[in-house]
Amino acid sequence: MLNPENVLLPYSISDLPEGPWLVFAPHADDETYGMGGALLRAREAGIDTHVIVLTDGALGGEQDGLIAIRRNEVEHAARELGLASLQCWDEPDRGLEATPTLVAKTAAEIAKISPKSVFFPGPLEAHPDHRAAAQLVWEALQSSPELSVTALSYEIGNQNPINRMIDTTAVITEKARVMTCYNSQNTENNYEDLVLALDKGRTFTMPPEVGHCEGFYAYSEEQRGKTLREVVLDITELYF
Repeated sequence: MLNPENVLLPYSISDLPEGPWLVFAPHADDETYGMGGALLRAREAGIDTHVIVLTDGALGGEQDGLIAIRRNEVEHAARELGLASLQCWDEPDRGLEATPTLVAKTAAEIAKISPKSVFFPGPLEAHPDHRAAAQLVWEALQSSPELSVTALSYEIGNQNPINRMIDTTAVITEKARVMTCYNSQNTENNYEDLVLALDKGRTFTMPPEVGHCEGFYAYSEEQRGKTLREVVLDITELYF
């Protein structure tokens, strides 16, 4: 017999993870598209949230001065989301790699901020920078086993494995408003509609009063001792 659905997907809403939060976003906008609702919920709950944007976003369109434009957009979004801090590291867009130097820098920043929850993109994202960001943060956490944090991945452009669901129904209108900060990207594609559709689609296993939600995967201590590839293969095996 194959595993039932509740082994693969959450059927109830989860509490907000413990704060402070540190979110790694491959590009300026991913933090809002992917988990803007959760960040707004955290703001309301008085949880300090920190975001590190990893790449310069230079390849996100044809506009002149796009790096500066996207920096201004994420600074605007950060104010709307009530972030405690924002960093932009300017790694090359579509060239993000988990090099030893960048892994060490990431681990050092996690130790400095001392979050309780660390977020990174899901390992089955389509964009290579999203997957590289997952690998980067995973290796940084593994390099510093003394860091006592909860590791969680979040969805940006497509569905990933999830075992936690955060209800964003009450803040979905505000999330939609914050997404408008990213005009340079919203004119490239209908990202706003796509994100809201993903958040709506994630309610498939939720109670009827949940109108929108964001999916996350919280990794166990046992999983943290494996490579990210091994963890993904273990999760995939649950489907068979």
